[in-house]
Amino acid sequence: MTSSDELAGRVAIVTGGASGIGAACARLLAACGADVVIGDVQDGPGAAVARDIGARASFRHLDVASEGAWLALIDDTLARLGRLDILVNNAGIAGSGSIEDTTVEAWERTHAVNLDGVFLGCKHGIAAMKRTGRGKPAAKGAIVNVSSIAGMVGGAGPCAYTASKGAVRLLTKSVAQHCAEKRYDIRCNSVHPGGIDTPIFNPLWQAVGREAGKALVGALHPVGHMGAPDDIAEAVLYLASDRSRFMTGAELIVDGGITSGFQRRTPLAAP
Repeated sequence: MTSSDELAGRVAIVTGGASGIGAACARLLAACGADVVIGDVQDGPGAAVARDIGARASFRHLDVASEGAWLALIDDTLARLGRLDILVNNAGIAGSGSIEDTTVEAWERTHAVNLDGVFLGCKHGIAAMKRTGRGKPAAKGAIVNVSSIAGMVGGAGPCAYTASKGAVRLLTKSVAQHCAEKRYDIRCNSVHPGGIDTPIFNPLWQAVGREAGKALVGALHPVGHMGAPDDIAEAVLYLASDRSRFMTGAELIVDGGITSGFQRRTPLAAP
């Protein structure tokens, strides 16, 4: 894992930080000097991640689909830490079902978390970054939205997940353009993971076994294996830091080559 002080003095919020990609992002941002607020609905695991990180991390309960919860989190962050520099909108759910099988309730719930949660994070994150100003350290605000390769290419299912992640991709560009036009010094980019070994695959692991499931998913990637949460965290760090100061409205694909045009045709076993 990368470790440095390049984010010293900066404050970050990471949603969905209780496990998987979010936990990896929280650990890496803290290792690089940021004070990190972990937001998640999983109170026990989220608090455990914060304790594991140490003094640079804190946990707060956050339902990303609730505007009231976002306002409370932002107010708490500014009151305790004085500023907001980095926002990682990572929280998401998988959803399931093709266009014929998906219920209205499942469609709405998936979009409430995966899309509305990112909308609310961007909206109130921008307001917080504007309120605190850039000041010292001389850093521009950075928003990183975690989408998916499902937001880049179509697939037969799950349709609600695919639609929500595609919407996150274009929302990111809209936010980037808005902040640039307003000269807010706030950048917004998206990350598009391929198959990453996180709890989102638990239904498959339970159906066919962890190692067999990892082999199935890994075979879909030209590199021949799944990715790890740290692979995505490194990409998030790049977009959150001054290393990517000339990037906004961009999508960073970290997918083991799965969208490159060469795809192994190993079918996934349905959970």
